[in-house]
Amino acid sequence: MSTEITLFHIASDADVSAYTSAGIYRCASLESEGFIHCCNKIQLIGVTGRYYESVDDVQLLLLDADKLESPLVLENTVGGTELFPHVYGPINGAAIVDIVPYGIHSSERLGLFL
Repeated sequence: MSTEITLFHIASDADVSAYTSAGIYRCASLESEGFIHCCNKIQLIGVTGRYYESVDDVQLLLLDADKLESPLVLENTVGGTELFPHVYGPINGAAIVDIVPYGIHSSERLGLFL
């Protein structure tokens, strides 16, 4: 049975490093907003372009939504119609399928815009 990658989260190198040490993923938005921002594959190019165009020190977490232990809510917190996945709690290690480089010149990011 193959693992289904259903969500993506753009993570700072520092947050990934902390996850590697702790075994559970947290980031600043969990403390400040109460959730972790995620997106689906279709939304990834827009999120990258809007918020991370000039940010190089990031990695991409590939997540299996079915393995999340924290609640997942599809919503738009700024009042738009497009729904984004938000994880209301830390992301457990079993839900993280892979972590890939996502800096400005990474093949993963460059491939989005081809």
